[in-house]
Amino acid sequence: MNVIFMGTPEFSEVILKSLIGRHNVRAVVTQPDKPAGRGHKTQPPPVKRLARGMNIPVFQPEKLRDQAFIDTIKSYCPDVIVVAAYGKILPKSLLETPPLGCINVHASLLPKYRGAAPIQWAIINGEIETGVTIMRMDEGVDTGGMILKTPTSVTPDETFGTLRGRLAEMGAAALLEALELEEVVIEEQDGGEACYAPMITNETCLIDWNKSSFRIINLIRALNPEPGAVTSFEGMKIWRAELFNPDPSHKNALPGEIIDIGKRGLAVKTVDGAVIITELQAKGGKKMPAADYLRGHSIPLGIKI
Repeated sequence: MNVIFMGTPEFSEVILKSLIGRHNVRAVVTQPDKPAGRGHKTQPPPVKRLARGMNIPVFQPEKLRDQAFIDTIKSYCPDVIVVAAYGKILPKSLLETPPLGCINVHASLLPKYRGAAPIQWAIINGEIETGVTIMRMDEGVDTGGMILKTPTSVTPDETFGTLRGRLAEMGAAALLEALELEEVVIEEQDGGEACYAPMITNETCLIDWNKSSFRIINLIRALNPEPGAVTSFEGMKIWRAELFNPDPSHKNALPGEIIDIGKRGLAVKTVDGAVIITELQAKGGKKMPAADYLRGHSIPLGIKI
């Protein structure tokens, strides 16, 4: 089958790798190169690196509605366009290009968590189950008919990074299965059950200690390994935290106050208890166990972070 692939991050890279060798990937479309890392050097997306290594043509259009770009895609005569975390909405002219349509690998059990960040929001909201959906795209945001759904549990200690890796492998397998179905049955989504997973913003990343301990820990898990949950204390990022049982003497402490400093790390008051920070990163520094950080830094009890 002739395939045009559209995707950008690590999740997409796994999907593309599964397609190569099983189908004829004629070209890859990905987002433009962007500055990344501590040096802010321009870096190609993971999908571009993989495609270039396999001598597959790569396109990075600024605008998908550009007619020259649409004509170029048509010239490859794709049977299907496969999309996985590309990052932009496809115009109707592109959706109608391949005879088999555009197929999306989405990292949630639709109609839940339509949108840009389904994996992160599933963790933030404490979901115990998520999965991948293979869907036929339409002009809406993840509103198309569903071809295949594969569920999986979300473990209590799972991070965005670990869950993303599992869902990518599941999505790759589900996509290959869907592309090889002899008879495709489309299940329409129930819009009444839909919820959205908007982009992760700087505001999303800021820890609100007035929320419950579970919610705060979920946020930290959902932003690990990127972009990281941030405190108001000198831009410090928190990478791991656990529930902490505060001493009764701390009942009058305000949310966000450090109430204990020990070998395991920093305990911080929340609205309904406390959490202990076990891994952190000072602004401009490296990730490290909180205990290691405390050996070289003095943080007084009672300070708010």
